[in-house]
Amino acid sequence: MAAEGWKAPRVAIAFFCTVLQVCFGTVYAWSFFQTILVRQAGWTFTQGSLAFCIAIFSLGTAAAWAGQLLPKVGPRRLALIGSTLFAGGYIIASFALRIDSILLFYAGYGLIGGIGIGLGYVTPVTTAAKWFPDRKGLVTGIVVMGFGIGALLLSKGLAPLLVLQTEGDLPQVFLWLGIVFACILIPSSFVIDDPPAAQVAPWKQPAQVGPYLKSSQFVIIWIVFFFNIAAGISVISFQSELLQEVWGLADPSVEPAVLAEYGATLIAASSVCNGLGRILWAWLSDRIGRVAVFRILLASQMVVFGILMTESNPWVFSALVCYVLLCFGGGFATMPSFILEVYGPRNMSKVYGAILTAWAAAGICGPLYVGYLKDSYPDRAVMYCFLIGILMLGAGYLFSYLLDDDRVRLGRPTVKQTLERYGIPVADPVPDQS
Repeated sequence: MAAEGWKAPRVAIAFFCTVLQVCFGTVYAWSFFQTILVRQAGWTFTQGSLAFCIAIFSLGTAAAWAGQLLPKVGPRRLALIGSTLFAGGYIIASFALRIDSILLFYAGYGLIGGIGIGLGYVTPVTTAAKWFPDRKGLVTGIVVMGFGIGALLLSKGLAPLLVLQTEGDLPQVFLWLGIVFACILIPSSFVIDDPPAAQVAPWKQPAQVGPYLKSSQFVIIWIVFFFNIAAGISVISFQSELLQEVWGLADPSVEPAVLAEYGATLIAASSVCNGLGRILWAWLSDRIGRVAVFRILLASQMVVFGILMTESNPWVFSALVCYVLLCFGGGFATMPSFILEVYGPRNMSKVYGAILTAWAAAGICGPLYVGYLKDSYPDRAVMYCFLIGILMLGAGYLFSYLLDDDRVRLGRPTVKQTLERYGIPVADPVPDQS
């Protein structure tokens, strides 16, 4: 009985929550494998991008489901299931590459692995926030930063090492990735748990959040979030290939192996920016407001995408891509606090889970159109990619003017609520004369 009641120190909880996010975040290093699969396995760019699309779509939809499931199942069990599926997805993908079955690869890496990430993604953020009510913003920022820098772990650490050790045998690379992730994630998941206070009354959330999800505010938030993610994830899915193309045009004498190394370096650098953006923009949103931050993210990226359309200097190109990832991470860092303020703490996990379906939709849209452009218009793909990105960011920026930071309330507000909304203090409850 004593073992069942044991709780790890909250600092340890925060650490292992971050470890989970770092491992799950390695999905953003997909472009490292994209180029290798095109050159070695004979895949088209569209086929390669589809694997990433399925993973992100499965991630987003599973995260939405996990938000509804977490209060009932608990964080430890959900983290264990997610970790097992994620590691198992890599092992299945290894077998698929061995027998040359692209459909099985989609099922393993994309569907099963993506569901594993989705189930595990919501758990660390929500759990860490419960353990640190006094430093909720800082701790959740650190935890989601882990997801942003996960690509650094894979692109400059695990993946190159395994490629070297296996002499480029991709099936073995994916097999060992599955084993390594299982050895890290499953033990870490056993540590994750709710604090004692959270276990006393786990069902204090409203039974129904459907009316909130049908509100116009939710739809607008979803649209703005979708456009910011779609623009960023289109760059993430092909950043290595895009940089190799730009660098190859700037210096045709560079060998393909060197170009691949440059691409991996960009993945690593941009993943750091993705992680740092989750802290920087979350901090800024506390000072100027969530809606203001989203407008800055969208407007500034429109300018950056316009420059990227014709930029031929690989160093400037890389710096601008890193800024895009800084903004991409910023959107994910700002959204949880925005949902908390607009819908309240009782609706947080369920509404936030539902809003992550925008991630799923963007994961299908963004990488697929870039893959199609690379296959159909190889000489103009870079320009077209960023042009479409500008249009998406512009649409998101326009919709952001329909947002506000006010709390969504269902039904008619009371007199007290109306007075407080306009900054009029109310010492005692004012009865509603209606």
